[in-house]
Amino acid sequence: MRLPKIVFVSLLSLFATAAAHAQRWTVQTSGLDSNLRAVSAANAVDSKGNFQAAVWVSGSKGVILRSINSGKSWKLLHVKGADALDFRGVAARDANVAYVMSIGNGDKSRIYKTTDGGATWKLQFTGSRKEVFLDALVCYTDIHCFALGDPMEGKFLLLETTDGEEWQEIPRDNMPAALPNEGAFAASNSGLAIHGADLYFGTGGAANARVFHSHDFGRTWTVSDTPIASGSASSGIFSLDVHWTPWLLVVGGDYKDPSRSARSAAISRDNGKTWELSDPMPGGFRSAVSVINDSLAVAVGTTGADIGDRGLSWKHTDSLNLNALAMLDPMNGWAVGPHGTIARFRGIRTLTDELSDSLTRLLPTIPEVSLTSKPGPPTNGWFLLAAPGLSTLPRPLHSNSLSNRPSGDSNAGSEHAFH
Repeated sequence: MRLPKIVFVSLLSLFATAAAHAQRWTVQTSGLDSNLRAVSAANAVDSKGNFQAAVWVSGSKGVILRSINSGKSWKLLHVKGADALDFRGVAARDANVAYVMSIGNGDKSRIYKTTDGGATWKLQFTGSRKEVFLDALVCYTDIHCFALGDPMEGKFLLLETTDGEEWQEIPRDNMPAALPNEGAFAASNSGLAIHGADLYFGTGGAANARVFHSHDFGRTWTVSDTPIASGSASSGIFSLDVHWTPWLLVVGGDYKDPSRSARSAAISRDNGKTWELSDPMPGGFRSAVSVINDSLAVAVGTTGADIGDRGLSWKHTDSLNLNALAMLDPMNGWAVGPHGTIARFRGIRTLTDELSDSLTRLLPTIPEVSLTSKPGPPTNGWFLLAAPGLSTLPRPLHSNSLSNRPSGDSNAGSEHAFH
């Protein structure tokens, strides 16, 4: 039996209600005494030639975790002399190679690299001036990476390595000046993003929340105001995703008022020139956002998680307290939060799959439903979720005189297994 159009519209409404309550995140492990703040995932192949995701996680108290079997088990890694550091950034390249970044003034801001799965770590950068405060780390290739720091002498600090070893400050002559009290939030390692040669970072703490954009690996810059909540030290942009360029997604809000959803998400359709607020908003302050496939995105924060249709509108799905997330592909994603929480994303394929599952639960007596949708430009609504197939959307992993490099080349680490 083919349902009339009016019934199909009603079914979409029922699906939207069901989707709003469908949990998308499953906790894989928790209880570790660490506030986890960064997660990065990369493709890997096990000894039998099977696909596995290599997932790296980092957080407070010097904690670094690695899984090479898509999160089924985890190893706690150790960086010698770093037990007190707060690792807010991690960029995984594969099961063996990863960079981690710690935050804090001066020599607390550091960058380490491992090439042997965390068995040993090489200290590559240490802030030599008390004004240095790193916020985010991202890699374009295995050896070409960037790190963002709070303003020094009126402009944001940007570090670069082009050989995977030496870090240099990029000249800031062509970067617009920072506003009074403006900075970047080191909350989820997703306030800095890269897409090809284009670098973007979001700001907060000032009168306006802004997005900086460079089209040439940080040599020249433009900046634009966004409508994200601003005006206090605790508000602004906390995360951005640029994999739909020229569409850009930003999320944030005020972390001291986490249940307030007003002005917590916005999109740009023209590579940051103009912005519009999402409607409806996510369910509160959000510290991380990531593209899932060609039309879906996910956002997480202290009051839960949401699914969005290109960021135009958002549906609340979960209530887990989460800080950061990484989507490897539409079926594989992880998020992390306080108390050592690591959660895995239950993937979404297409609207047809999701709607069919929901209809089975809601209307089990209806034998057939037409799930066709008309092609057309993106519109505000869940109609947009009918994505044209799965897009793996390859994503960079996320992401001189300022550095005192030690004479020692590396230090031995240690690891502990747990499930």
